Amino acid sequence: MRRYSKTLSFKLISISTRIQFSSVQFKVKMNKNVLAVVVGIVLLLNFEACYGQLQVGFYNGRCGNQDVESIVNSVVTERFTSDPSIVAALLRMQFHDCFVNGCDASLLLDGVSSEKTAGANLNVRGFDLIDDSKTAIEQTCPGIVSCSDIVIMATRDAVALSGGLGARYEVETGRRDGFVSQATDVNLPGPAISVSGAIDLFDRKGLTGADMLVLLGGHTVGTAHCNFFHDRLWNFQNTGFADPSMDPALVATLQFLCPQFTNDPSVVVDLDQNPSSSNIVDNSFYQQISFSRGILEIDQKLALDPSTTDAVTILANDGDRFLNLFGTSMVRLGAVGILTGTAGEIRFRCNSVN
Repeated sequence: MRRYSKTLSFKLISISTRIQFSSVQFKVKMNKNVLAVVVGIVLLLNFEACYGQLQVGFYNGRCGNQDVESIVNSVVTERFTSDPSIVAALLRMQFHDCFVNGCDASLLLDGVSSEKTAGANLNVRGFDLIDDSKTAIEQTCPGIVSCSDIVIMATRDAVALSGGLGARYEVETGRRDGFVSQATDVNLPGPAISVSGAIDLFDRKGLTGADMLVLLGGHTVGTAHCNFFHDRLWNFQNTGFADPSMDPALVATLQFLCPQFTNDPSVVVDLDQNPSSSNIVDNSFYQQISFSRGILEIDQKLALDPSTTDAVTILANDGDRFLNLFGTSMVRLGAVGILTGTAGEIRFRCNSVN
């Protein structure tokens, strides 16, 4: 069941459209792709959903007087206190899990050719935190809580710890765990994907261009190894020069960190180039890409592509709006390809099927 508010006001002005929401007005070119993303952002603000048997508080009363979400929160809080980077790790884990076979914890399964072994997943981490959460829950509530729900709850808690009360969103639970995990199924967007390509990929998962733009805002935390953007520094599109869309001062800094003929895997760069905000879930990422300081090629394209540039401006100027939208899109992401009811299973251990 999906409900969208239809209270949008459009006023045509010659060849441009003025989109009104809250107390701010933004002009965008009369282009259907632009309108699709910006209007999608407006719709997300009025979005409510319930997906099949998923619901907020699904485990209430199913584990006696135990609060499942509090157990997960305790584990996440302890880890976050010593390792704030766990926020980016869990965001990546949820995205990489949901975008393959759906949000079924298939990424957590071990195996010689499981999703964990795919190149795109070799640096995914946080599995131990999910295992710790599962162990803590099983001690008081055996065989009830799925690993897939734990991933969703843990990610939500980490985001809230990083971004504050405004970043907290309610998650729906009731997922069950999948049986299939194959490296050959892993097909995740690369750092050089086009904006239109990213929109198409998200659309195939039942998500919108607005979801794509907001979820890539998860790059407000986390880092990237040099090899993910090395070509932008030294040989962009085989030109022999740096990417002209990158701030020259940033190019110089990154060239020092990532020399042309050296690939040091220990060198990482913050995706949000605001030093005071690189570990905080906020809208600083959009401000940085507006200043031509995006690290990944797709990140910078968001600020330049006609279909997303105006929406980037909206998000760069309104941190509360970003947090609201981010939570909504994370809930939508968490509903991709879910198993509920009698489908799937409740694993005893998150890294192996029963």
